[in-house]
Amino acid sequence: MKRISTTQLTPGMVTAEDVCTYTNQLLIPKGTVLGDKTITKLEFYSIINVRVEDEIDRDYLARPSFYEDKSFSERVKASPEFIEFKTHFDEEVPKFQNMLDKIAVSKSPLNLDALLDFTLSLLYSPSGYLSVFDMLHNMRQYDDLTYVHSINVALMCNVFARWLKMSEEEAQLATLCGLLHDIGKVAVPQDIIRKPGKLSESEYTIVKKHTFEGYNALKKQNAPEHIANAALMHHERVDGSGYPFGIKEAKIDNYAKIVSIVDVYDAMTSARVYRGPMCPFKVIDIFESEGLQKYDAHFIMTFLENIVNTYMLNRVKLNDGRVGDVVFVNRQSLARPTIKCGTEFIDLSAEPELYIEAII
Repeated sequence: MKRISTTQLTPGMVTAEDVCTYTNQLLIPKGTVLGDKTITKLEFYSIINVRVEDEIDRDYLARPSFYEDKSFSERVKASPEFIEFKTHFDEEVPKFQNMLDKIAVSKSPLNLDALLDFTLSLLYSPSGYLSVFDMLHNMRQYDDLTYVHSINVALMCNVFARWLKMSEEEAQLATLCGLLHDIGKVAVPQDIIRKPGKLSESEYTIVKKHTFEGYNALKKQNAPEHIANAALMHHERVDGSGYPFGIKEAKIDNYAKIVSIVDVYDAMTSARVYRGPMCPFKVIDIFESEGLQKYDAHFIMTFLENIVNTYMLNRVKLNDGRVGDVVFVNRQSLARPTIKCGTEFIDLSAEPELYIEAII
């Protein structure tokens, strides 16, 4: 058994002791399978934490009634696969932080096999029912700008490489490029990294140095060229508008091109200290309208066409307040799919005044 915060309770968990109010009134007896209503009851009575059994009640989650009228996102969050993924993810982040900090200051050798095993362990799903993107789409509460972001980028790069039909060896290399691309930020003061407002010119100059810091740290550790280049070049753009060198397409490492797309997508769709997660369809719209000239054409189109498919069946809210599910992707306008609202089908590509405001 374990004691966890009430805010981290999920349906299917089983209480390992009687839960009482602060006036010793019984709220929920030992052995109760928690559901939405019981968890809400605990929050209402300001119960801070609860002791629960190690195993969740899978039979409860398998009941058809449990999923009735729930959005795809709600079903994902309630699934055993997501609960296991999130638990594993939360356990691994501090370990990765420790590893990355030591590598950055050359106090620990660069063990690529260990880093790869660490990352690939997060990709394992017992049933295969949920994809990595299903998981990450529903874990946007983090505002960690280095460690969680690096893990996210690594996982997405692994999937992206497969979308690009790269070999297993190449996919593993892309995964490591994503995992280590921001290692240079360990050397940047955290008050700058986490500053909620706009950076000053001098602060921005310091942040941009993380590309050199990362490259130098990895070269000292004799990292493979593509991994070091991904750290150095992931802010370069094919039209020459990036940094640190402003180089163009032919001179940018292909692995850095892959990381650059995933890096921006994850940063924009994640929570930040100054804002909540940006709606992915707004990010896709920005990529379509402004990014095609900044990223490798083959890479960006492959990413967008596949990423939008990961949002099929997700419930969304339109800017006019209506709620519906994504049921069809419009290939000519990826950010504007067809939405089913009740019995009505709304083709957003034909409704320029409408757009997806949020995934719910």
